[in-house]
Amino acid sequence: MEDKFSDDQIGRARVQDSPELVEYYKELETLGAGALWTVANDIEPWEPRSSSVPMLWKYDDLRELVLKSSELVTPEQAGRRVVYLVNDKRKDVSAAVGWLYTGIQVTRPGESTSAHKHKASALRFIMEGEGGYTVVDGNKIMLEVNDFVITPNSTWHEHGVEEGGKTCIWQDGLDIPLVNALEANDYAVYDGKQPLVQPLNYSPIVYGCAGLIPADKTWDKPYSPLFKYSWKNVYPALLEAQKVTEVNPFDGIFMQYSNPLTGGHVMQTMGAAMQLLPAGFKGKAHKHTGSIVYQCAKGNGFSIINGKRFDWKERDIFCVPSWAWHEHHNVSETEDACLFQFNDLPVIESLGLFQSRELEENNGHQQLQ
Repeated sequence: MEDKFSDDQIGRARVQDSPELVEYYKELETLGAGALWTVANDIEPWEPRSSSVPMLWKYDDLRELVLKSSELVTPEQAGRRVVYLVNDKRKDVSAAVGWLYTGIQVTRPGESTSAHKHKASALRFIMEGEGGYTVVDGNKIMLEVNDFVITPNSTWHEHGVEEGGKTCIWQDGLDIPLVNALEANDYAVYDGKQPLVQPLNYSPIVYGCAGLIPADKTWDKPYSPLFKYSWKNVYPALLEAQKVTEVNPFDGIFMQYSNPLTGGHVMQTMGAAMQLLPAGFKGKAHKHTGSIVYQCAKGNGFSIINGKRFDWKERDIFCVPSWAWHEHHNVSETEDACLFQFNDLPVIESLGLFQSRELEENNGHQQLQ
């Protein structure tokens, strides 16, 4: 540890235990109290500190077991038939990283879940299949591979696959651990099926046109009125941006999914983005507050996180804990790679907690441990 981070200096807790102090601490404990100086250095670290560890979940390893779940339990039995991904250091709160949850859900043709709602916000990233759909507050929306979908907190939502479709698999992302930590979560099940209040695909048709929003509509919700962000629009937008944008040395061509009415994050507690790593891209390392869950949407490469290399390809999922050094590399010299991510940056930013740092040594690249 650097000298500037040494606790042996004025301003840090440096009290040495004595028999008298130990007895004093015991007296305080009987009254539900304690001496701040005994915990101060732990609860106020010199730098942000994450209890999560970097992890990679290989889709090839998980896919067969995800499909097997559809043979073992029905959506009605499970409520939500999901294989969740848990961080080795966050098992106590079922989190993938930080205060974020993620899992992989499978739905067969003709199956659907019961409509429900909860205070936790949710999102989906479609991994495979055809004929999948979601219904959010009476808006039915069809889903395609690599589409990004939101189901904001307290919205009634349900999912399914049409009879003539193919088995669909998608990644779920939720802020359940955060909302539970705030002791604010709830859950409700809809009585019957949601009535459809708008024509099919109303939200992406009306709010998904570049630069155009309805002039005669009033949207009073704190989240995006655009519930689906189509890959068929997102990927061409990345390619067009690449033509006129200087490549970010850390993240390539990086674009945030946004609320078309505000330009801000899609939901209050979770944000999402897509980044294109050009062929041969060798990203430099940086770190920042905020936890991130990634999924490779296209191509293959590797990320170095806190000095450890994680190789990924299409559909693999990995996480970067808050304040972890990370850099991304595209191993192909001819094809680009794309990484989808969701994060807790809306919370971090709105609370004034965002900070970042760039690695200066070794030309900005980490040494492998």
